Amino acid sequence: MLNSYSEEDKVLLAVDCIIFGFDQDDLKILLIKRDFEPEKGKWSLMGGFLKKDENLDHAASRILKHLTGITDIYMEQLYSFSEIDRDPVERTLSVAYFALINIAGHNEKLSEQFSAQWFSISDAPKLIFDHDKMVQHAIRRLRYRTSNEPVGFELLPKKFTMRQLQKLYEAIFGKKIDKRNFVNKINALGILIKLPEKDMSSSKKGSYLFQFDKLKYDKKVSEGFSFKL
Repeated sequence: MLNSYSEEDKVLLAVDCIIFGFDQDDLKILLIKRDFEPEKGKWSLMGGFLKKDENLDHAASRILKHLTGITDIYMEQLYSFSEIDRDPVERTLSVAYFALINIAGHNEKLSEQFSAQWFSISDAPKLIFDHDKMVQHAIRRLRYRTSNEPVGFELLPKKFTMRQLQKLYEAIFGKKIDKRNFVNKINALGILIKLPEKDMSSSKKGSYLFQFDKLKYDKKVSEGFSFKL
């Protein structure tokens, strides 16, 4: 039986954050340019190391705030990555998180110090280490969540059109969706409030604006459902 922690190997524990945003047209990911070696100057997820006095959730929130200035957003632990050679400097495990934000509501808070930049998922550059693998895991999780929970509060403005909501779902799933089928399925959920206001930017006739009914939305989230498109 082991009786001393000192005899055990020591490894570093990193926390990497995959930040998804929606700009009313496309699903995007926030990346930074790495400012130290190895891979200095290359694109990377936002990350850092776990400190002795914090748990993983606290570390993820700290890293996100330090690199972007953003706080109090939806964040979910995703997966652990433990390949022996994933970091060429030290034996390092990484716990990945993914977050969802409305780009228009947070862009002014992004730090210029780290050259943070939004990229469309389809046009994102190659990332360091195993970060591309992390992103693919996060996309699969986001699509699964979208199929089993209403999605929208974190990625859309407070008021939105049905077309904006449909474009969000199309961006997440990476495919076109039949308008009539989508509207019928969304309305059947009963989680939207139709407002008397219209968005007049899209056409002369305008498009009605909607809001999420938070009580019904939260109830659907807690119950779970299947939203097949």
